[in-house]
Amino acid sequence: MNNKHKGKAKNILASMALALLTAVTLMPGYKMFALPGFYKNLTSDTVPKSKRVVKSRPVVVKDSIPKVQVAAPGLKDSMATPVADSVHFNGADTSNPVKGDTIYAKMSKDSLSAPVTYHADDSMVMDVPGKKITLYGKKSTTVYQDNNLEAPVIIFDQKTNLVTASLKKDSAGKVISFPTLKQGESKMVSDTIGFNMKNGKGITKGTYTQQGEMYIYGERMKKINTSDFYAFRGRFTTCNLDTPHFAFVSKKIKFRANKFAITGPVHPEFEGVPIPIVLPFGIFPLAQGRHSGILAPTFNANDQFGLALEGLGYYKVLNDNWDITTRGTLYSYGGYMFNISPRYYKRYHYSGNFSFDFNHVKYNFKGDPDFSTGNVFNVRWTHSADTKSRPGVTFSANVNAGSSKFNQYVPNSPARNFQNQLSSSIAYARTWKDKPFNISINANHSQNTNNKTINVTLPDLTFNLQTLYPFRRKEPVGTLKWYENIGVALNSNAKSQTYFSDDTSVSKLNIGKQIFDHLQWGATHNVPISLSLPQIGPVQISPGISYSEKWYQEQLRQNFDSIHNKMDTVHNKGFYAARDMAFSLSLSTRIFGSFTFGKNAAVQAIRHEIRPSISISYKPDLSGGSYYLLKNDTSHNYYNRVSLYSNSLYGAFGEGKFGGLSFNIDNNVQMKLRNKADTAAGATKKVTLIDGFSFNGSYNFLKDTLRFSTFSVSARTNLFNKINITTSATLDPYDVDPSNGRTINKLLWTKKPTLGRLVSGSVSLSTQFQGGDQSKKKTPVQNNPNQMINQNTGMPLDEYQTEMAYMANNPAEFTDFSLPWSLSFSYSLQFSKIFQSAKIGFKNNLDQNVNWNSTLKLTEKWQLGINGYYNITQKQLGTLSMSIAREMHCWQMAINISPVGKYRFFNISISPKSAILRDVKVNRTRTFYQFP
Repeated sequence: MNNKHKGKAKNILASMALALLTAVTLMPGYKMFALPGFYKNLTSDTVPKSKRVVKSRPVVVKDSIPKVQVAAPGLKDSMATPVADSVHFNGADTSNPVKGDTIYAKMSKDSLSAPVTYHADDSMVMDVPGKKITLYGKKSTTVYQDNNLEAPVIIFDQKTNLVTASLKKDSAGKVISFPTLKQGESKMVSDTIGFNMKNGKGITKGTYTQQGEMYIYGERMKKINTSDFYAFRGRFTTCNLDTPHFAFVSKKIKFRANKFAITGPVHPEFEGVPIPIVLPFGIFPLAQGRHSGILAPTFNANDQFGLALEGLGYYKVLNDNWDITTRGTLYSYGGYMFNISPRYYKRYHYSGNFSFDFNHVKYNFKGDPDFSTGNVFNVRWTHSADTKSRPGVTFSANVNAGSSKFNQYVPNSPARNFQNQLSSSIAYARTWKDKPFNISINANHSQNTNNKTINVTLPDLTFNLQTLYPFRRKEPVGTLKWYENIGVALNSNAKSQTYFSDDTSVSKLNIGKQIFDHLQWGATHNVPISLSLPQIGPVQISPGISYSEKWYQEQLRQNFDSIHNKMDTVHNKGFYAARDMAFSLSLSTRIFGSFTFGKNAAVQAIRHEIRPSISISYKPDLSGGSYYLLKNDTSHNYYNRVSLYSNSLYGAFGEGKFGGLSFNIDNNVQMKLRNKADTAAGATKKVTLIDGFSFNGSYNFLKDTLRFSTFSVSARTNLFNKINITTSATLDPYDVDPSNGRTINKLLWTKKPTLGRLVSGSVSLSTQFQGGDQSKKKTPVQNNPNQMINQNTGMPLDEYQTEMAYMANNPAEFTDFSLPWSLSFSYSLQFSKIFQSAKIGFKNNLDQNVNWNSTLKLTEKWQLGINGYYNITQKQLGTLSMSIAREMHCWQMAINISPVGKYRFFNISISPKSAILRDVKVNRTRTFYQFP
């Protein structure tokens, strides 16, 4: 070894020794001393001389555990261990005090501002003369501040502070691993990466990165700081494939991380084929969460309104809790629509949104026989509160009100065009802790857009007092006495109701006068008294007393004027009350029976459960005084018994005494089978044959005639877990007068063995079948309420996001390409008997409907669907719609056609799946109305 090499070796050994001594001196309890040149890194060729100034300081002596205080003010850009400016030792040995030293170190120009953490899976090579370190391994990493570099080969050049990473290929030329750079929320995957660790600038080649939903590729990228970088020959897409199905390509692009991207001339590209549509520049949003901006319109067409520029608007973020959306639509026939929708949300407290629509309608154009103009509006408001914010208090609102013709003039929306009912509700409820009562206040609105009648209920007040036990001891000892189980409760409801019409052609009265003239109010109170008795053997006995009272604002008496052949009505305003009371005693039990066939039989047992209940009740006639005889017309001497309160808000109590017996019998039948799918010994499974078969009715001992009520029979079952069947029927045990169809006091079972004549009935059947491997169960979608909230912003989802969340949570309602075929079928039959005349008698009225929904996978990417409704009775096809769906990976295409029915349409829609490009779509819709 020559002198030159010996000198280098000595320098290396000296540097290593100094580093070791420095680490040791930083150990707690070790007496620290300063050595020259220890701040230099390992790659230095020579040990530089240090400038050291030592100033003596007084020593504070204390009897305590030795402590080391290290402070390094003034040290900058150094990867070495900070050196103490002043060090004080408080040793236990006070006989040998240590003098404090002050050290000034000259820092290296190539030092970094933070330590570098590195790891090599395979090996590390250090080039001391060249001041380079090379890391090898599939997942070699280098972490510096917020830069995390992972690559199979990483080279660090200390002279230039440049880090270079490159990919690795196998012997066949296939890439084994790519270098990856993570900084904050951004991640880049490149062929090669080079960046300066001191200034953060760098250049990458063949780089892929993702910003939100956008995938970005650049042939070369230059990073100038932590947030800005440039790309040469780059592309944007929402397709996550290496070779995307579509992209927007530009030669020059500037990015602001997670905010936006600005390009020069840009053109679209499909399957690598450029489209000759070039825009002079492009602005692509990359920001996550809410941000204000213009809402792009769509072009549409409608036969009644003309061509439309639809949905042009602006979205504005007001603050963290409020935002607002405004939209407008212009039609070529002269009409326009305007919508404003503010939303609000406060986490853990409440959320809601308003929506106001105003339409200036020009229906068709001048010269058409059905040309019309007008102004219509609609107001919607939804509000929901988190019950945890105010325990015991709930408030919710769901308002949908407006002009009666508004839904009629909504274009391309058959669901709203034929919706003739609008309703609203606002509810407030309060429950007090440790209190036996609660209160609720409601406001309701219902609107019939056909007759243009609007009903309003305000307020609707309900007060409930939970069951109290007035005879129970405060501190009972031992078993309760029977009278201590007597409970009393109170249920009260009071409300006012009115109605008015917004049809000026029918009523010339102003709305205020209509509201006052039609105003009704009333209240009802119910006091149930119950007694809980212990079960006597298999029978449960429950006695009860019920007292009810109703308050009215008027009495209405009608008299038929035979001379003028009209009905006279007299309203007596005031405060009136009516009362009713009932006593009851109910008994219920359960009866079980079974038939066994042996363990080796295929059917091992049949189990039958009967649940009978009998109730004996008595009701005195407390309301008989409010009834009177009313003659209907002059041709017949037929009178009806009518109550003075028959036209009131709560109606009248029933007339007459009741002392009778009510009964109900419910049945359940199950079968135990040997489970062939399970090879274990004695493996069985249960199959329900009849889910329920019930029969109920009543008998009034105090009536002179027609003591039996009509009987109700119902049954339900699910055959083979595939076919749901539900049936119901109403039987009348009495015969009828063939001349007028009225019931007479003659039981039918006295003539023949029957429970009664069939008055009405219904049968419904539904089933669903699908192909494919049924053993692969789909994971049920969990209904997570947080999915209806944007996790990035905390605000409720907008209309599009809510729709996408609903599609994600309800995949069965949308296209499923994994099913080769599916079929759902439902059938319903309604039956009733209606008396026509003495000559014709009763006429059977039948109504039968069939609904079906089917899908067929034509190929792996195409699916055909057919939905329909057919009325068998009228032999009329209600609706028939066909749909074709195409799986396009990052795009979606749907074609819907309804060629028959009153409302016919077709729709073609092609759009990206990503929400960020939802305005980049092709939509074609045509609607046709068939008027009678």
